Amino acid sequence: MKDHTHYRLNKFMFEWSVFFIGLFIMAFGIALMIKARLGSAPWDVLHIGLFEQFGLTIGTWSIIMGFIIILTTALLTKKLPQPGAFFNMLFMGLFIDFYLWLPFFHNPDTLFTKWLYLLIGILILGFGIGLYIASNCGAGPRDSLMLALTDKSGMKVSRIRLYMELFVLFFGWVLKGPISFGTILFCLTIGGIVGRTLPYCQKLVKIVLERSEQYENINKRPIRINHHDGVSKEIR
Repeated sequence: MKDHTHYRLNKFMFEWSVFFIGLFIMAFGIALMIKARLGSAPWDVLHIGLFEQFGLTIGTWSIIMGFIIILTTALLTKKLPQPGAFFNMLFMGLFIDFYLWLPFFHNPDTLFTKWLYLLIGILILGFGIGLYIASNCGAGPRDSLMLALTDKSGMKVSRIRLYMELFVLFFGWVLKGPISFGTILFCLTIGGIVGRTLPYCQKLVKIVLERSEQYENINKRPIRINHHDGVSKEIR
């Protein structure tokens, strides 16, 4: 019983560690895309547009919009938000501002380095999304709203997601957010990237948890020769 409790605690700590690492990686990918200045992901177009028009910081607007989305989802579902959605809202904004604040994280000067930032940013963001989802700690604010709207409307998830992205892009464009080639490239590739990174991340998390369970549960450890009866070869 003690081993099982210890394993559950380790599992809880590991999954939340993976969750926050995933958010930290995602924020780095977002920051790279922002620094590239070749167009950002739809939600970041909105956050940057709000920053350009009203001040504060990009991360702060990410938190504010996340809070509005969580509140909207709670009203639609009549349920309290999951911890994962709240932590996603808060820490994504903090992590984005942290990266953008770093004094040595300069904007690229040449077109080549701009495209390099953009492409690496999309790849890193895709890997971070896969890692964050693989943690099984709950959906973020935007995914939670997408699922709630799908449940209420009866439409397909893909269609709801498309409408959400177009709605956000429109208001980001009105606020003069950075819509460009990078925005189009992100929309065309992020699904495929996450489709490849998610199974890998899920497999990695599963392997670590299985090894942890084997270590905690002696009945699941490999049997070692000359040790199964507790008597070593030397004293036989």
